[in-house]
Amino acid sequence: MYSRYNRRGHLENVVDSQHLKLDDLKEEALKLRLANQYLYKENIPASPRPEFHVSNLKHDTNQTGLRGIKTDEGFRNPGEGSLLWWSLAVGPDEIASAERRLLETTFPDRTEEQVQKQQSFLEKFTTSPAFEQTSRLGSYRFTFPLEKVLKAYRQQFCSGAQPVMRVYETVLYKQEVMYVVLVHSPANQDRFSKYPLLTDDPNSVCTYRDGCFIWRPEAMSETHSHELVVRRDEMQMGAVPVTYFPEFYVWDNVAVALHVEEQVTSLIILLLTLY
Repeated sequence: MYSRYNRRGHLENVVDSQHLKLDDLKEEALKLRLANQYLYKENIPASPRPEFHVSNLKHDTNQTGLRGIKTDEGFRNPGEGSLLWWSLAVGPDEIASAERRLLETTFPDRTEEQVQKQQSFLEKFTTSPAFEQTSRLGSYRFTFPLEKVLKAYRQQFCSGAQPVMRVYETVLYKQEVMYVVLVHSPANQDRFSKYPLLTDDPNSVCTYRDGCFIWRPEAMSETHSHELVVRRDEMQMGAVPVTYFPEFYVWDNVAVALHVEEQVTSLIILLLTLY
């Protein structure tokens, strides 16, 4: 793990070439005696472990960024970097389907009566900034289908070939943990060979399968005001308010970094032709 400052002046603690789950990240931070009042907490209420299948990407920006996108007729890194940053867009539909999968996996033998009796609970836990429906950086958000973003990227940067996805890094901020997936052209295999390929590992934080990113978060709430209750005799799950002061904890999310060098990605123009 090493430290750096990003272009917004925020301190980042980085682990290259890995997506470290929270326990492993804690161990790595402890080795360096890294001060973090959130990461080391142990008294976090129980929360579900769903699997989100995400088919949309979002790009948040402010008014200055919006003007740049309009002027350039596309997206590019506004700084000196070669990466264009997106995040997974998880909305109500993805939350509902993740809840359904979690219940079906946990209680495969539920009766129809038990299915009907089950009340929605996952939205009580999906309260971190990763699930906000508005831009974190300003008033503007672009949301595009992942499949069409990758098709546009393939056409512009990969000469029609499939882009390559790799495990790029884990970034720890004061309260945020960001897992970064790198997407690049096959022509740059040697350049990025030190980063492991993103494989379909059922134990990984994030993978890609059948046109979707599959994200398995460990910290969805940031402010933990509810606790998971599992009633196995009734084959039900629920959320109950905590009886003490809510706990503040780290929250995690997945970013997708498209390698674009200094080019403008004409995703707007390309995507309009793909619908």
